[in-house]
Amino acid sequence: QVQVVESGGGSVQAGGSLRLSCSASGRTLNTFNAFAMGWFRQAPGKEREFVATIKWSGNRLYYADSVKGRFTISKENSNTIAMQMNNLKPEDTAVYYCAAGMGLITSSLRTSTAYSYWGQGTHVTVSS
Repeated sequence: QVQVVESGGGSVQAGGSLRLSCSASGRTLNTFNAFAMGWFRQAPGKEREFVATIKWSGNRLYYADSVKGRFTISKENSNTIAMQMNNLKPEDTAVYYCAAGMGLITSSLRTSTAYSYWGQGTHVTVSS
């Protein structure tokens, strides 16, 4: 199995910054098998939505329009990613989940159901 562990998050005022990190590990982890790792978020009363992801092959980055230019996702090492979140807005308040998956095709990278492995979630609260 694959374990996904997140860290970071917290509470900031609007305009502030936070950094999230996430590591994946496990005997069956294979980052050479169309692997991607990224972030989704879920605000109270809303569905889980895509935020950003990295496709290991080619180091391709993908962002939701709502965070483009403010959030930066990066690969820290062979099994760890980070996401720097700047100019945070109250609407960014949510539980942020790290997700990892293998065998992913490009068209599915923004879809939560394509990812098989999930972290426990970390809270991000942005006050106005």
